[in-house]
Amino acid sequence: METQELLGFMGGLITTGGFVPQVWRLFKLKSAVEISLFFTVFFVIGISFWLVYGIVAGLPSVILWNSITLILGMSMLYAKVKYGGPIHDK
Repeated sequence: METQELLGFMGGLITTGGFVPQVWRLFKLKSAVEISLFFTVFFVIGISFWLVYGIVAGLPSVILWNSITLILGMSMLYAKVKYGGPIHDK
């Protein structure tokens, strides 16, 4: 494995891993009031573009970690709608 791809896998592991506790917390507390709907929607859209970029460019680390991050982002969006709802955004 090339050094640049190894760096991509390590960076993806760390940044994607950072979202796991947040998503876990949202479902554990059943509260998403503190999460911005605007942020979550734009985050999911942005990650979708990164995933497509990774697929088109054939970058395994980008494909892997953005696929996982997209699942986490969609989970955050689901939690926001279910537990925080858009009416809670200020």
